[in-house]
Amino acid sequence: MFFNEPEPDFEKVCTLEELQESRGLKFTIRDIDIAVFRIEDKVYAINNVCTHLHKSILCDGFIEDGYVACPAHGWQYNLADGKRPGGGRGIESYPVEIRGTDVFIKVSSKKFKF
Repeated sequence: MFFNEPEPDFEKVCTLEELQESRGLKFTIRDIDIAVFRIEDKVYAINNVCTHLHKSILCDGFIEDGYVACPAHGWQYNLADGKRPGGGRGIESYPVEIRGTDVFIKVSSKKFKF
């Protein structure tokens, strides 16, 4: 019988001061590329891989009206939930907690069903 170690709840990725307004930063948690953005008083965390090119480039995207646009071709993803406008394949979004000035993100590992 194998036992899985419990997943950490939230993991610290940076401080608020490290996040520039409307500019993304890339972090990796358990082999998952994550783009983190600070927009006014909110911090968002989404998967950094664009579903069109399958490249880790969304952290370099352009922010407008609550969406990040891929810098390669302009596909947009909602910062709050990862969905694309009008439907289509979206990306994962991740819960964010601010503790003092520290930014924490929760990433759950994929569960395999047998």
